[in-house]
Formats: sequence, C-alpha cells, structure tokens
Amino acid sequence: MSASAPVVLVTGASRGIGAATALAFGRAGWRVAITARTQTEGQALDHQLRRSDGSLLTGSLASTAQAVRETGADVFAQPMDLMDGPSLDDAAAAVLAHYGRVDVLINNAVYQDRETNAMLLDTDDDVLARTFYGNVSAPLRLVRRLLPSMIAQGSGQIVNVSSGAGKNDPPAPANQGGWGFAYGASKAALARMAGCLNREHGRDGIRAFSVNPGVVATQALSAALGDGGEIEKRYGAMKPEAIAAALHWLVTDARAVPFAARTVMLDLQELVREYGLA
Repeated sequence: MSASAPVVLVTGASRGIGAATALAFGRAGWRVAITARTQTEGQALDHQLRRSDGSLLTGSLASTAQAVRETGADVFAQPMDLMDGPSLDDAAAAVLAHYGRVDVLINNAVYQDRETNAMLLDTDDDVLARTFYGNVSAPLRLVRRLLPSMIAQGSGQIVNVSSGAGKNDPPAPANQGGWGFAYGASKAALARMAGCLNREHGRDGIRAFSVNPGVVATQALSAALGDGGEIEKRYGAMKPEAIAAALHWLVTDARAVPFAARTVMLDLQELVREYGLA
C-alpha cells in the first residue's frame, strides 16, 4: 500500500452500506479510515436498532476492519458515536494524526432507533432532538473538524448519505412500513449541506454531494421499518455493494463532477444503472 494513496473516511462502517463502501475503496487501493459505534459483534448499546424480536444486528467495526485488511488495504479503525460530540472530535483528530489527511469524507453513519420512525403523536421533543443531533448536527460537526485540513491541502470531497425519505412522502404510515417524520425531516436537513459547501468552498477545491442510496437490502431496513420485505418487493432493492460502487465512482470519475453543482440529492441507483456500476 502506497503512503501516497488517497484517504477515505467512512462513518457507520460496521455493516451495510458503510462496510461495503470501506471494502470497495480498499480494493481500489485507497487508505481506509472507518468509524462505528459497535466495536465488536454482539455489543449491546443504548438507542440501538434491533430486529423486531429484540435480537442484535450483525456486524462491527472490528469485523469490517478485518475484511478491509484482507483486501490488502491499509485500514485505520476508530470508535465513534454520533451522539457523543467529543468522540466525533476525537475521531477526526485521530484520522488526521494517523494519515495526515482526509481526501474523501463519506458521512454514512445514521442515528438508528425505532423512535426515529415513530408515528407523529409518538414523536416528542426528545425524539426529534436526538434524531436531528445524530443525523444533522453530528455530520456537520465532522465536516467542521475536517474541512480546514481539506482547504489547506487544496482539495477534498464530502459525501452526505441522505435518503429519499428526505424528499418524498412515505408510502404508508410509519407503523405500516413507512418512515417517520423525525427520520425524514432529519434527512431533508442533511441534504441541504452539500449545496452550502459547494457555494462557500468550491473555490477552495472542495466538492460536496448529497446522495440518496434508495432502497438497499440491508439488515437496518428490515429492522427500522419492522417489515421491510414488502417495501423491497414494491420498490426493488439494490445490494450494498452496488451502492458502494456508485459512491466510489462519484468521487473518482470526472463524469461525476457536474453533479455536485446541479443536483440537490443524487440518486445512486440511477448512477448504477446508467453507468453499469453493479
């Protein structure tokens, strides 16, 4: 692994899209920094998304790090909790100390708890505050910590993983397979960050994207919606590996550059189909 290889930081890399993305960049020869709250398999945490039977999702920071290492990539794993501000600061500082730079930040981590998809009458102020902190304030905090170093090096890309829930009405009530207001509103807010970054720092060599991965066949989908199967059958679902390929294409292919300036929320599944990325 070359010491001059670019560095990607993928948050929420314990499973799903994050883990697949870390692997995709590792296979492509990048140095890979990963963060997650779940350190080891079976770790029980507060406000943790679980299956309807109460069982834990599989995946961990350690297992993803091992899988990336097996690709031959240089990987740096750092614990990080979206709901713990100092841990966000520590993660950014640790990655910069280890690699000296971050070329691409993929804000993939999401606050996941059944309360984010609660019905309106069950969405109290605390639920909304937690959801917005995890899905809006936390990714912005990471950007604020990493952006100065990107500006200093003259380049950097930031990809914020939003959701179709941030621009569309749910297909059903939140208790029947749709998403809740807290989740959709937080993802809508996150989607507005990239445009501000491009306007304020495009001249500094910064490029930012808001992306919608669409319906993806992950453990989290089924756990968050309770019965993700029907949603998948109705709208189709891509594998995390296809979305990871689209994320890698987005920050490495010159054809993707114009999307930063003209698209509020880029549909990754459309990229997969149009450019044959799967």
